Amino acid sequence: DGDPQQFFELDLKSAEVKTLLGRTVCPGKYLILVCGELSHVEAAVESAKETAQYGLVNATIIPRIDQRIFPAISGTTPFEGNLPDGVLIVETFSVISCIKAADVAIKAAEIDILRIHVAMAVGGKGFFILAGDIEALKSAQEQALEFLKQEGTLVGASLITQPGRDILGSIV
Repeated sequence: DGDPQQFFELDLKSAEVKTLLGRTVCPGKYLILVCGELSHVEAAVESAKETAQYGLVNATIIPRIDQRIFPAISGTTPFEGNLPDGVLIVETFSVISCIKAADVAIKAAEIDILRIHVAMAVGGKGFFILAGDIEALKSAQEQALEFLKQEGTLVGASLITQPGRDILGSIV
């Protein structure tokens, strides 16, 4: 009754989904991110809704998400090679809008997604980091910010040109 781990276990048992994240987050909530075939994700979300009932804050399915999103959420997108021309950091007021905006951005331009950080130690917010050519980053930024402004969840964005390796290493 109210055990967040119970919701987590139920999601895994109810459908064939891969868990990207399952943990308590700021401010005192439990976040579960899963991926898989749409029908399986839908079954997992329905099962979680039934179990959580009034304790559920939000459940959202993002269909046709770019596959590069998953390693960025999992923190398995290492920075390798030459330094990019620029880095774009976008912060949002919600986990869901962060992931959706990152998806919009990487579909808008030929860029790399380095990281998506959701909820932990950022007051329930999220941010994502993109790297690449300055013009491509500007295009991605325009699309992502337009989406976030419509959602009302934009905190801020910063485009850093010619980042040093030490700066890049500290943010990724």
